[in-house]
Amino acid sequence: MKDAVPGSGWKARQPGDFHKTFLFADFQTALEFVNRVAAAAEREGRYPELQIGWGRVDVGGLSGSDLEWAARVDELFFCR
Repeated sequence: MKDAVPGSGWKARQPGDFHKTFLFADFQTALEFVNRVAAAAEREGRYPELQIGWGRVDVGGLSGSDLEWAARVDELFFCR
């Protein structure tokens, strides 16, 4: 799979369906990230697919028009 935006880590499952996996040291940190993404999504009217597991969060369901919002998700990850 190619990066949707080179170097971003966002992959296309199929055309127009982007996803990315974020890794964490533990479940609590992953859950805090999900809560930040959910709050931002609600404020901005975006509703990504979120799947949480121990030390990982998969964010998906983003279309090509959501790539700017995908960058916002990256910011939430790096500004923890």
